[in-house]
Amino acid sequence: MSIHTVPTDVDVPDIQPDFSAPFFQGFQVIASYILAGAMLVVLIMLIIAGAALAFRGLASDRVRTWAGENILWIFIAAAVLGAASGLFAWFVNFDFGF
Repeated sequence: MSIHTVPTDVDVPDIQPDFSAPFFQGFQVIASYILAGAMLVVLIMLIIAGAALAFRGLASDRVRTWAGENILWIFIAAAVLGAASGLFAWFVNFDFGF
């Protein structure tokens, strides 16, 4: 003798998954601070190198030599950081954190 129960009506609520995690927003803010800081450093380096090469009396020979040797690398770093911040903006809505 076995008793079988068969449910006739089951009330299943609509389930909406929540994919948000509170720490992801913190990661985005930290990453935006790092990108913004790196872009500011590269921009300052680019301004110093360009001014040292453009105006002879502004900087010493050592600074002009450094600028002449590294201005291409500074441009490449600026392009890479610009591309990274553009991808970051596209994926996670870029925020400088201000």
